[in-house]
Amino acid sequence: FLKRVESVGTLGCSLQAQQLMELPRAAHKKGDHQPGVQSDATARSLLAPALEGHDMGLVSEAGMPAIADPGSSVVRAAHALGLRVVALTGPVSLMLALAASGLNGQSFAFVGYVPQEPTERAKRLRELESLALKSGQTQILIETPYRNSALLQSLLQTLQPHTRLALACALTLPDQVVRSALVSDWKRKTLSQNLPLDKPTVFLIGR
Repeated sequence: FLKRVESVGTLGCSLQAQQLMELPRAAHKKGDHQPGVQSDATARSLLAPALEGHDMGLVSEAGMPAIADPGSSVVRAAHALGLRVVALTGPVSLMLALAASGLNGQSFAFVGYVPQEPTERAKRLRELESLALKSGQTQILIETPYRNSALLQSLLQTLQPHTRLALACALTLPDQVVRSALVSDWKRKTLSQNLPLDKPTVFLIGR
């Protein structure tokens, strides 16, 4: 048995030849990291085959389940039901981006999404920059691909020239690009050109 969270389109096609007893089906969207009666009940219902002794896998179309991706409610329910939970190796874009950025990998924080409204977004970016510059803690954030360009422009307009900004685009794909430089260099050297910002991108702020 194999079930998953999020959308099921491309993943289901690639698993057709694996002779699975049950192909993936959608269960959750964003937000299942917050405990709730409805999400927990849905997660428990997904795990019925596991309670019958079948192995189940929780996978994500692009990313690591439950890390900046849906899935934590299913894992939480598995623990509550006394099921054995095993973490398997796989690429995690946040860690790949951090490793390739040259920023502090000893102290870092993933802060998820920033506000979409320009004023609130700029305020939040200044807060993250202040924390990064004062503590040395790398701040890691993401955005929906179609808003990546807007976020990059906001970062370049908001951050101080001596702040270091890194972008990791399309990680693990043939067209992946990782660039890390001071904001002043981003503005002066046209580093933002030819970036595949239509692909999943990780943004990092540091010193």
